[in-house]
Amino acid sequence: LTLEKDGVDGTAIYLYGEGWDYAEVERNRVGVNASQLNLGGTGVGSFNDRLREGIMGGSPFGDPRVQGVLTGLYFAPNGFIDQGSESSQRSRVMEDTEKVMAAMAGNLKDYTFTNRWGNDVSGTNAAWEGSNVAYAQAPRETVNYVSAHDNETLFDGITLRSAPHVPVSVRCRLNRVAVAVVALSQGVPFFHAGDEILRSKSLDRDSYNSGDWFNRLDFTGDTHNFGIGLPGREKNGDRYPFIAGLLADTSLRPSKDEILLSTAHMKEVLQIRRSSPLFRLRTTDEVQKRVTFYNTGPDQTPGVIVMGISDDSATTSTPSIDPHFARIVVCVNVTGECVTVSEAKLARDLADAELTLHPLQ
Repeated sequence: LTLEKDGVDGTAIYLYGEGWDYAEVERNRVGVNASQLNLGGTGVGSFNDRLREGIMGGSPFGDPRVQGVLTGLYFAPNGFIDQGSESSQRSRVMEDTEKVMAAMAGNLKDYTFTNRWGNDVSGTNAAWEGSNVAYAQAPRETVNYVSAHDNETLFDGITLRSAPHVPVSVRCRLNRVAVAVVALSQGVPFFHAGDEILRSKSLDRDSYNSGDWFNRLDFTGDTHNFGIGLPGREKNGDRYPFIAGLLADTSLRPSKDEILLSTAHMKEVLQIRRSSPLFRLRTTDEVQKRVTFYNTGPDQTPGVIVMGISDDSATTSTPSIDPHFARIVVCVNVTGECVTVSEAKLARDLADAELTLHPLQ
């Protein structure tokens, strides 16, 4: 499409899709399909389910109570299912953290970072050798998300996975942390309608035919859709034994104050993203030179991600692109405790830096 011929600049149109490798086109059975692993280099985006799996835990096809980095694995086990020993959960948290780190760097297959074993690996080998966690060749080919129209909403997914002792205020905060991770990652951020209002479909895993009763959105915050009844039996009946009790617990329904706080938070993180081109790098080379992860290797503190983005032309060998910020540090802490990160590389890189909260915070 051209301006001259069509009145539209086709190069300005962004194309993206799910990119799943399944059904009749699985494994290129009828020719090269538009799956994640085949889209690298095309400029076409695809949904990065690796971030969702790392943050939330499990997959859409397994038990929805399997926990991930954000939802309590190791730090607040829910006890609903057997997730292994304490040491195995600790190991899995660090493994899933690598999925999140890869996503925050744009899920670029050739981006290198230090893994939990202290080895420098490419994104395609994040979490384990040959994982294909990262597959994009440019940040625009990655659509980062933690919830979408399919499966549970973000709030419902957190509710299903949280340990019983975790209060609703903390569950709402986890919702906001998940939103922030998506907003402050390289690549294209994607948010499900209602992430900003703690949207619930009363744990409905597939609300396509559930009507307005379960799909309702109330942007005023006056009402909330958690606990309005059991979702349809066809898609959810096998879960009734463990979701009925949750839906009957009105203490799990967020207050209007929590909803409004989450709405304000969504606006804040989007404004922060917009405030600096460092959050919107365009090439693998730029990301490699500017983005660094700390708290890595075998001595890391599990559950803490520290990402630095530099605009220092002396250290990145790239021209400055941000007139306001020389360096940005994004910290994600899911431990539930205050943590001090001590690392030689971090101390060296920030030796002369004067860091403050973002002006919007």
